Amino acid sequence: MSTGAVPKRRVPVAEGHAALRTWARTHREDPAAAAALPRSARATAVRFALEELATRTPGNSVEVRVPPFGVAQCIPGPRHTRGTPPNVVETDAVTWLSLATGLTGWEEALASGSVRASGVRADLGEHLPLIRP
Repeated sequence: MSTGAVPKRRVPVAEGHAALRTWARTHREDPAAAAALPRSARATAVRFALEELATRTPGNSVEVRVPPFGVAQCIPGPRHTRGTPPNVVETDAVTWLSLATGLTGWEEALASGSVRASGVRADLGEHLPLIRP
């Protein structure tokens, strides 16, 4: 069983926290305004949240996909090396940022169909939210 290495950060922590908090604050006040934030700000928030999850729960058994912005591997367990991994979580940017900031709960997102999770390790509920704005 591999625990995986802590990923290298591409988004500076201060910049990532600021982008994530700005998105959460804006989304709470006016979801349409959050959708109108510059694409670069949304991308930074998504990528930072993916990096934060992978840093807190390093591993290679779950792949979290937030197209078109990013992907991260996390959660200790068996490593996959070829093809589609057995444990995959995929969602859109708004749902991912809502989960990362606690504006939406894991079970709520699953029930609404805005998160697709497959595999026995693909439950991120105990690892979210990443911040509480």
